[in-house]
Amino acid sequence: MSTIDILDAAGAKTGSVDLPEAVFGAKVNIPLIHQVVIAQLAARRQGTHKTKTRGEVRGGGKKPYRQKGTGRARQGSTRAPQFAGGGIVHGPQPRDYTQKTPKKMKAAALRGALSDRAAGGRVYVIDGLVTGETPKTRAALDALRNITKARSVLLVVDEGDELTWLSLRNVPEVHLLDAGQLNTYDVLCYDEVIFTREAYDQVVARLGNSGKEDA
Repeated sequence: MSTIDILDAAGAKTGSVDLPEAVFGAKVNIPLIHQVVIAQLAARRQGTHKTKTRGEVRGGGKKPYRQKGTGRARQGSTRAPQFAGGGIVHGPQPRDYTQKTPKKMKAAALRGALSDRAAGGRVYVIDGLVTGETPKTRAALDALRNITKARSVLLVVDEGDELTWLSLRNVPEVHLLDAGQLNTYDVLCYDEVIFTREAYDQVVARLGNSGKEDA
């Protein structure tokens, strides 16, 4: 079992924490991670796209011209697909894109993504970024840069940590996420993952228990 340092706002070591093998030393199963990420992205799709068929577009009740004697092909409606303003053939219709993904698969993929980040030294645990009772974006950003120089950061915090939420919620290079909402896609999207100590304990407890169930 490896360990990493717990850092404060100045980037100084204040302690250390274990990285459980079940969570941060798991096998990186790329096909599994791919399947889970695709399912997660599919679930975000609204599926409300819709085109009208010739039976749904408005107008076209009158025959455009007589059947015979014009030298042209016979037509029954100006709302047929070959006319401008006509219906669409085989167009998209509302559908549900959700893919069923078992909880164990999601947990295994998340452990694999976290293990990949940990193996590259891109996982941090911090005591906090802001002191006092007032949100301070500049102070939080300065503290964050004392810890990492990454261009994009996933910051996992406790749901009740309002001070950090309010300080960094509008910073484009920082993505704030509640520990209970940590997912594979967000871990892979950002260069480094930073946990507050409270959020780290919650994630380890959740994924560690699911890992034991899988075993």
